[in-house]
Amino acid sequence: MHIPFCIKKCDYCDFLSAPAGREIRQSYVQALKNEIKQSRNQMKEYLVDTVFIGGGTPSILEAGQIGQLLDTLGRNCTMSDDVEITIECNPKTVTVEKLLSYQRAGVNRLSFGLQSADNAELAAIGRVHTFEDFLCSYQMSVACGFENISVDLMSALPGQTVASYEKTLHSVINLSPKPKHISAYSLIVEENTPLKERVLRARAEGKDILPSEEEERRMYDLTKSVLENAGYAQYEISNYALKGCQCRHNVGYWKRKEYLGFGIGAASLYQETRYHNIRTLREYMDAMLPHQPLEKIREDVEKLTEKDRMAEFMFLGLRLTEGVDIGEFENTFQKTFDEVYGETAKKFIGLGLLELSDGKLRLTKRGVDISNYVMAEFL
Repeated sequence: MHIPFCIKKCDYCDFLSAPAGREIRQSYVQALKNEIKQSRNQMKEYLVDTVFIGGGTPSILEAGQIGQLLDTLGRNCTMSDDVEITIECNPKTVTVEKLLSYQRAGVNRLSFGLQSADNAELAAIGRVHTFEDFLCSYQMSVACGFENISVDLMSALPGQTVASYEKTLHSVINLSPKPKHISAYSLIVEENTPLKERVLRARAEGKDILPSEEEERRMYDLTKSVLENAGYAQYEISNYALKGCQCRHNVGYWKRKEYLGFGIGAASLYQETRYHNIRTLREYMDAMLPHQPLEKIREDVEKLTEKDRMAEFMFLGLRLTEGVDIGEFENTFQKTFDEVYGETAKKFIGLGLLELSDGKLRLTKRGVDISNYVMAEFL
């Protein structure tokens, strides 16, 4: 469920998000509720076991609006008894009233976008919060009874050093209680963002405001060593969790479980068809009046071929540290793995980029370094 609003767009962000007033946010919530209701038939034969409310900044909505959305969802689908319901939060927008409202609505997992424990680094990427704001929101969440909390971090930020990144890692693992889950991503400087413009201006002046590739590599290695020493297991290229605390929703993506996305730009995988919703806010709200056909907001509809499905099985599954289960591949597609990808796998095993053990094909440490290249070979 996509909430495309924020206080201020971060300097590195190219997501579909922007600030908006209260009236527009309320109209959007109503449109989302209409889309959920009109998707009832798609959901009726499924048991929903994860819900993810992402953004933008979902926590910018008023306390009761998240409850309205989840109530509408609950009335139009069947949720499992242990459904995982996550909401993304910006530390600047969390209040006790909102947290208690989330709990009443069934939210049982919070995901905080911290990014860095260094306030200068936060300012350099245009974040609206400080580390102190995060500490306050985190302890507030714990006091309100939330136990399953995830924290997002970023490396290779402007002005960041290996030492300052290590300090951020230790600041997070030393929280009491520890977060159950940590996502750690390397910054990607996207086109048409304020950060990209600053990077280009600096380079034109003979300077580079970003860490070097070697420093970025050291930060990635540091993430793995520090978090694993603190009891976190890496289960995906950029994700770590305490035992039993993997993000079930994201694992579903990587294992190609079907999902429905609600809201502008939201993606779906339904009955082996991928599609996106339209990306324009006004068009979406105009189209999602009561009883309007869902076809009005669908675009890029693609029925996946068997070749598409096999390729997705491989490049999504290789993101997981457990790797791709060869037996599962063969049971799913009724083909031997060797006849489809045997030569490709053999090539990368020979190069030391993939390894095969216990019936699973996975990236090696060297393979992770150039994972995009390896995964692309399976397309």
